[in-house]
Amino acid sequence: MSTFNVPKREEVSTANQVIFDNLEKAVGFVPNLFATYAHSENALGNYLNLSNAKTSLKTKEKEVVNLAVSEVNSCIYCLSAHTAISKMNGFTEDQILELRAGRASFDNKLDALARLAKNITENRGATDAAIVDNFFAAGWTKENLIDTIVLVGDKTISNYINNTTEVPVDFPVAQPLEAVEA
Repeated sequence: MSTFNVPKREEVSTANQVIFDNLEKAVGFVPNLFATYAHSENALGNYLNLSNAKTSLKTKEKEVVNLAVSEVNSCIYCLSAHTAISKMNGFTEDQILELRAGRASFDNKLDALARLAKNITENRGATDAAIVDNFFAAGWTKENLIDTIVLVGDKTISNYINNTTEVPVDFPVAQPLEAVEA
């Protein structure tokens, strides 16, 4: 399959041009994956609304989910982007690799979250009851469970778009997970 082109600002709708301008101001560039959403008149705005919606999960907790889901879905683009974002949020390289493997030996509560995100993704939502029980036992709430499932869906959308379009990674490429025992 040939890769999709990454549209430039002048190749997208006026509404998407505004979003590109806002991304440029906020992030410093328009990530290739977001630009690829702009092949659709509505997808980029819809996705950013979902991705930036209020949630009970803190930024660092969202990165736990993003890393575990992107690893299960084998999305090198999202793994690379969220490795960089996770480093900015205080995770070490070793912690990031562990989170990608769906665990966090360094934090019991994040471990339960990582295991849940991995299990939801691997089982397409038919989550193991023991994993859910462990999640609640670690101090998470029903609201956190629902918000985690929404975030799994959010990240899966990007994973699928990247895995289908194969847009070039414009972040430092994440190292293979083999560095950690799975």
